[in-house]
Amino acid sequence: MKPIVAIVGRPNVGKSTLFNNLVGDKIAIVDDAPGVTRDRLYRETEWNGSEFVVVDTGGLEPRNNEFMMTKIKEQAEVAMNEADVILFVVDGRCGVNPLDEEIAYILRKKNKPVILCVNKIDNYIEQQNEVYEFWALGFEKLVGISGEHKVNLGDMLDMVTEIIEKMDIPEEEEDVLKLAIIGKPNAGKSSLVNKFSGEERTIVSDIAGTTRDAIDTLIEFNDQKYMIIDTAGIRRKSKVEESLEYYSVLRAIKSIKRADVCLLMLDGQEGLTEQDKRIAGIAAEELKPIIIVVNKWDLVDKNSTTMEKMRESILVELPFLSYAPVEFVSALTGQRTTRLLEIADQIFEEYNKRISTGILNSVLKEIVMMNTPPTRKGRVVKINYATQVSVAPPRFVLFCNYPELIHFSYARYVENKFREAFGFEGSPLLISFEKKNSEE
Repeated sequence: MKPIVAIVGRPNVGKSTLFNNLVGDKIAIVDDAPGVTRDRLYRETEWNGSEFVVVDTGGLEPRNNEFMMTKIKEQAEVAMNEADVILFVVDGRCGVNPLDEEIAYILRKKNKPVILCVNKIDNYIEQQNEVYEFWALGFEKLVGISGEHKVNLGDMLDMVTEIIEKMDIPEEEEDVLKLAIIGKPNAGKSSLVNKFSGEERTIVSDIAGTTRDAIDTLIEFNDQKYMIIDTAGIRRKSKVEESLEYYSVLRAIKSIKRADVCLLMLDGQEGLTEQDKRIAGIAAEELKPIIIVVNKWDLVDKNSTTMEKMRESILVELPFLSYAPVEFVSALTGQRTTRLLEIADQIFEEYNKRISTGILNSVLKEIVMMNTPPTRKGRVVKINYATQVSVAPPRFVLFCNYPELIHFSYARYVENKFREAFGFEGSPLLISFEKKNSEE
């Protein structure tokens, strides 16, 4: 599990500029899947061999001062609870602002490492006094930076990695399938965890998350152990929090990164929301196997076609999860909940499945015979052979003479045919086209 570094601060102090300069060119989304949200708030990066996840809380432009105060304080609370290191950004040109003091008060209350980043310091010698003023906020680590001009970012990142290297990241237990239950608040995640760990199954132990501020529940079902990573701690205390998407996104990132399989919980009465799509997009970008779980199915007015119609509409809205099984359950009554554990086992197997090169290439031959790659610019594309280069997720490389001429739609056709032939239900599938070494 990579540590999370959250950037926090009031509006217009330069958080997003700092974020963009910290992650640099690493912001390309793997596989560019259609429909996956592009305005992601987090990126993985590294400094001097230490890898970590940077989370941006920028883009917060509240409507009035009272609203702003509440919302930013909430955001600081979230960062304090969920992040491993906090970059608290202030504006060196403006001096200490009352809102900076409010945020500082919240961040000081808990024992989390905070680096106070005095931003917009382009010339440290000339602006020393502007930096020193911020010692009044009471943080041990303080650095003057310019996020825009990349001044002193190295010193700041050295502080980050120094903290990370001293952190005690817990080891994950082997031989346990880790299931992350993700989704927006009130979709029934807690009820599902309670149902999983009910009297008919043995609770082996409850492990309080050491650096995670979450409860992992270890359960046993049919002689298989499962670690349920619950994000049910996401509880919205006010209307303000209701629009605080950052809250659920940050927790979802942590859970998804640790998980072997993700269960995306939707509220069957409410249907798919924008926040569900955002969380689904994170799971897809992290290339995790996923089950879409429509909960509260016992409360939905339905007829013989309701289930199929809802399944279709969900997959239309989430085209990048077309491979995910959609299950309809009631966490409250327990209807079809144990089936989720069985499906999780199956799709994790699919995620780790390896196809022999011989079988793969005989299937590929049929696929190409049925539908040859379109000729483009007068050149004929010839696909020679394929190989599976890795599992978890399954990754295939197809060698051909003109990989740059393969259209996205043809790649999707090959993926669909591979799924027809080999399964891979619930698992992302990566297919790339590369130039073969020697021309025939």
